[in-house]
Amino acid sequence: MRAYPIKFKPILKEKIWGGEKLSQFMNKNSDSKHIGESWEISGVQDNISIVSNGLYKGKSLNDLIKLFKGDFLGEGNISAFGENFPLLIKFLDAKTNLSVQVHPDDTMAKEHHNSYGKTEMWYIMENEKDAEIVLGLKNNKISTEVLDNINASNVNSIFNVEKVKQGDCYFIPAGKVHAIGAGILVAEIQQTSDITYRVYDWDRKDDKGEQRELHTDMAKKATKKFSTNGKSNYKIKKDKPINLVDCEFFTTSIFKLKGLHKRDYSKVDSFVVFMCVEGVAEITVNNNTEFIFKGETILIPANSKDVIFNSQGAKMLEVFIEPKDAESKKLAS
Repeated sequence: MRAYPIKFKPILKEKIWGGEKLSQFMNKNSDSKHIGESWEISGVQDNISIVSNGLYKGKSLNDLIKLFKGDFLGEGNISAFGENFPLLIKFLDAKTNLSVQVHPDDTMAKEHHNSYGKTEMWYIMENEKDAEIVLGLKNNKISTEVLDNINASNVNSIFNVEKVKQGDCYFIPAGKVHAIGAGILVAEIQQTSDITYRVYDWDRKDDKGEQRELHTDMAKKATKKFSTNGKSNYKIKKDKPINLVDCEFFTTSIFKLKGLHKRDYSKVDSFVVFMCVEGVAEITVNNNTEFIFKGETILIPANSKDVIFNSQGAKMLEVFIEPKDAESKKLAS
């Protein structure tokens, strides 16, 4: 495979809670006033990403996996996931609150949906004053049975709510109830899954005057209790990746670029994804250079070695996978 910095066409999703920041400030081409998500790299069925640049322009993500296998994904990822792209990379714009929701783990998702579960993380790119997120139950003494009867008068006594600021990062394992609040722009990394169980939707109605469906019974089965809020404590350093999340599904670091910087990925048995969360940078692989702007994503194939960065000031999320248990991740055929 001829490696170069690969871009994909964003897949834009209208949401009842979405806004205009993705189109106005992050170059996502849409006239809609309710774009909630930009799926940057997706292997979700019926939402397969298409290459938008270079030698492989027009080919799908699945085409690249079938053609180049380990050279593209990494041999360990081929062993673990077969020809399934294991991550879903997104940007989200929450103009209003997302529903309070929970996602199943791999075991539950495989049993009920023949799918992967959904463990994810958020990096807060922007936030309006006093913006909040929901993270877990208020305390571990609360029974999941309370999910049967949530309303505007008791919601604040059931869920843990935290104020956020730019640069905050949260790890959200499958089973943790959560919601992004109004006025927050997020970079999200997650397992390849689109399974969501809603438990509360703020009593709002859609444009037909109907409330969205809740999935309370499944949510009660999926919900787990956690001892921490999952917030990453880190201090950013120039040109040095600082780990944010390291779990069995993905490893994510952040680094600040200033000037010329070269990194050797020859010992990383995985594709590497870069999400630009601030500024602009050049990324060069095998003498092929692409600009990456805030709100854009680039994938570097696994057979790449040196990656050269050049920027007057940018922040990047670096994402790759180190498979730990190949057999447990394979879906039923």
